[in-house]
Amino acid sequence: MAFIDDIKRAYLQGSMLMRLILINIGVFVLLHVFALGSLLVGGQATSLLQWVELPSDLTWLIRRPWTLVTYMFSHYGLLHILFNMLWLYWLGRIFMEFFSPKQLTGLYLLGGWGGALFYLLAFNLLPHFQGTQGFLIGASASVIAIVVATAVYTPDYKIGLLFLGEVSIKWVAIVTVLIDVLGLDPGNLGGSMAHLGGAAVGAWFALRIKAGHDITRPLNAVIDSVLGLLSGRSIRMPEFRGKRRQSSARRDNGESRRTTSRPADTVSEEELDIILGKIKAAGYDALTDEEKDQLFKASRRRNA
Repeated sequence: MAFIDDIKRAYLQGSMLMRLILINIGVFVLLHVFALGSLLVGGQATSLLQWVELPSDLTWLIRRPWTLVTYMFSHYGLLHILFNMLWLYWLGRIFMEFFSPKQLTGLYLLGGWGGALFYLLAFNLLPHFQGTQGFLIGASASVIAIVVATAVYTPDYKIGLLFLGEVSIKWVAIVTVLIDVLGLDPGNLGGSMAHLGGAAVGAWFALRIKAGHDITRPLNAVIDSVLGLLSGRSIRMPEFRGKRRQSSARRDNGESRRTTSRPADTVSEEELDIILGKIKAAGYDALTDEEKDQLFKASRRRNA
């Protein structure tokens, strides 16, 4: 069918941002097609949701571990997916001005898992949720992670808002988080906790990037390795290199790490991405002497 072929072409030729949006829309359509079919045969319209939603009950989660992934790509309400996808498109485009498609994918997943963690902790530890069972669905935590990461990384980036004109993106993120903190809805308290989890991951990503570390890189290395195995190609997992420290041989979490040497004129892709992002955000003059030297070395190697 020409319609299906057009969708496949749009997915294969589209950016990673558009692919994430298309996956969410595709799952939304499939859920509603199944709901309609279920109603026609006398079943319940929402019977499939229990297989894609994240359950708050840990015993259910153990039996359905895939929901840790499926929940963040699933929506059932029209306004829910519309708001999330518009938010993802608008802020995702700004995110892509500073970061790579792989970082977008990695942060989307990590933000979703951060939201899942906060959600599960809330339901299983807070007295408010005792004796209750909940289910989490939607990309909100993932989207908020991207929003907050962009705002923390480039807080003074201006975006145009209807009736308000140009506003710094930091205020958009602050208001979004404050709505979740101050406007906690008892009927959706679990969802609000998930949003805060996503926001925490987004801030963590941006702060670590500024320190020279990319928290999405290990995850993306695993994804590349799995995709390589599935396609029959051998993909070597890249080593996770962060910003060098003068007197430390341990990671921030206390785990030992192995240091490797490399040629003096070699600049990693991660370091180059950070430098280029800094130029876009604050201009060339904002670079340190070391960063300017790294940029010069990278340019010299590519023009050699």
